[in-house]
Amino acid sequence: MTDRIAILGAGAFGTALALVMARAGRDVLLVAREETAAASMATARTTGARLPGHELPENIQITGTPAQINAADILLLAVPTQALSSALAGLTTLPKSLVACCKGIELNTGLGPSGIIARQAPDRTAAILTGPSFAVDLAEGMPTALTLATQSDEVGRALQNALSTSTLRLYRTTDVVGAELGGALKNVVALAAGITQGAGLGDSAQAAVIARGFAELQRFAVSRGALPETLGGLSGLGDLVLTCTSAKSRNYAAGLALGAGDTPDPNKTVEGLATAKAMSRIGASEDIDLPLISTVNAIAQGDISVASGIDQLLARPLRAE
Repeated sequence: MTDRIAILGAGAFGTALALVMARAGRDVLLVAREETAAASMATARTTGARLPGHELPENIQITGTPAQINAADILLLAVPTQALSSALAGLTTLPKSLVACCKGIELNTGLGPSGIIARQAPDRTAAILTGPSFAVDLAEGMPTALTLATQSDEVGRALQNALSTSTLRLYRTTDVVGAELGGALKNVVALAAGITQGAGLGDSAQAAVIARGFAELQRFAVSRGALPETLGGLSGLGDLVLTCTSAKSRNYAAGLALGAGDTPDPNKTVEGLATAKAMSRIGASEDIDLPLISTVNAIAQGDISVASGIDQLLARPLRAE
């Protein structure tokens, strides 16, 4: 029997996942968080404004009523990290497996998606789906490989089989911390890479920022128990390469705007901004040296200029790599 799949969040990524699952023959319940969006998509049988240009197969059911999630076996949570807690709180009954498809750190608590799920639904199995992926590529049927992280290898195998398709290849791991922090912190590095290019500092400077940002990501994640091999895989290095170099990346685009002295598009979710703020607080409270992350946050908050941030980083004491 095929697992019944529900997806909460009919934005670009949630809708793209629905298309991938449906094309593989799964029956999918796509739950929009706004009734008007659900009604529009259900009537037109096309994807919404955030991912235009695709017809919706008949085996995608669209609703704005979260109560229908009750019948699902697997729930993919395709909502921003900052909205995950409230989204879970609004559900009366939850499927046995909850898979977070968001990347970031909750601003008020410092929790990642798995921690939020554990707090909101401690009796449910939490998993993370993360790695290098753009919604437009998934929707077009482009080959994509992602990491599926959950503490139980048995559950991981079941979810891997349930969610993998001919175009979506999932690799599993029990290193939830590594997968989660790799996906969260690479967004901040992408902001830094964008700032570098937006400020006209050149490709060499961008490469240095990516390399040193990855080193900072690794140091922090390993200190939290992450495995180095996880950070060198899809959910760390793979996602970092994609997010730091592609114009499709919301975080990279926001960095470009900041580097050029402009304001990032307020209509787009940029998880790296909240993550940089949360991580800067953690670094300050626990005396952890996070120079790149702290500088990105200070620039994003308007506390320092891009030029001052660059000067501060270049003026740091010389050290071994």
